[in-house]
Amino acid sequence: MEQLREKAIIVGVQLQNETNFDYSMEELTNLAAACDLEVVGELSQKASRINPSHYIGTGKIQELSALLEAHDAPIVIFNDELSPSQIRNLESSLGRQVIDRTILILNIFAERAKTKEAQLQVEVAKLQYMLPRLTGLRESLGRQGGGAGLKNRGAGETKLELDRRRIEERISALQVELQQQVARRQIQRKQRHKNEVPVVCLVGYTNTGKSSLMNVIVETYHPGSNKQVFAKDMLFATLETSVRSIELPDHKTFLLTDTVGFVSQLPHHLVKAFRSTLEEVTEADLLIHVVDISDPQHEQHMAVTDETLKALGADQIPTVYAYNKADLTDLPYPHLEGDNVYLSAKQNSGIAELTDLIRSVFTDYVQCEILIPFDRGNVVSYFNEHAHVQSTSYEETGTRLALECRKSDFEKFRNDFVEL
Repeated sequence: MEQLREKAIIVGVQLQNETNFDYSMEELTNLAAACDLEVVGELSQKASRINPSHYIGTGKIQELSALLEAHDAPIVIFNDELSPSQIRNLESSLGRQVIDRTILILNIFAERAKTKEAQLQVEVAKLQYMLPRLTGLRESLGRQGGGAGLKNRGAGETKLELDRRRIEERISALQVELQQQVARRQIQRKQRHKNEVPVVCLVGYTNTGKSSLMNVIVETYHPGSNKQVFAKDMLFATLETSVRSIELPDHKTFLLTDTVGFVSQLPHHLVKAFRSTLEEVTEADLLIHVVDISDPQHEQHMAVTDETLKALGADQIPTVYAYNKADLTDLPYPHLEGDNVYLSAKQNSGIAELTDLIRSVFTDYVQCEILIPFDRGNVVSYFNEHAHVQSTSYEETGTRLALECRKSDFEKFRNDFVEL
């Protein structure tokens, strides 16, 4: 039997000059659905500023109470991050559970985090969110013991201080553990740099098809390798960074990285917590900005992604645009236009065109013609395996190769051949 989802009402304030409001409310509904909550009603208010004590005005509080009664909804979700006092005031005025956009996203992340590092990051973010809000969350503990002076403080107050200290200690311990995880990944990253393998990173809004695109590229160049990553049509399906090595038919190799999707108003606790995961992005040689071209809001999504990349300091990295899900539009695909490629990961169409754009990362390659003496057969074998040999012929004094190879390989074997 299908489990009944809890009902919720969503509430938002549209500030002056805010053009993105309808979309952010729609996204809030999707975030609620990802937490198994059913949005049964919506209340919005236009205002010049957010009410500091209750988020919305007094008249709207009464309207919201009536709406909650009518739908028999036990939960109210607010479209912004609420302050501790706002949560406290709203819960006492409405007599309902009050949650905000931040805790909704934190809960989704907590549920989806699979790797040790992602789990640590989410826990740190959740604890940092809870710390200033303990007062609101502990409202039921009756903190005030009667009488003057400090000796009569209620048990709740002491419990609160204990909780706060425990949380602070836990955050410190988790951050130490996270540092070790980050250090481990930096070692792996240095190793990759040493190997001179270019890094190509998939970035973009959540649910644009980054993981699906990665799977298609892996399957195209390494069929049957079972190196697929998890891909599903939902917000934040991928929370960890996956890296796959891709070798093209001409022996050029690059590392393809899939990252967590971005979302508007990503809680700052999470931006900080996931910065180490997203550091992969700042180390990339090329970014592939994946866009769901079938989504009417795709331009806003692109702007959010650009803002996030800027915050990470990754806005100077060369970027190509992969307009995915073109099969759901009337646009022609596969189609290449400058640094833009229109494709469909689902239809496995446009991968060759995207690969042509990715080739721009291979800058340290040289095109040459060389003559290798017959007693240097090992060098011929090496180039056959690691370079793109376009033609081979045999002369009196050795093997003649026309090829494209890495500059480093060219220098490494310089004394073993004659350049023609």
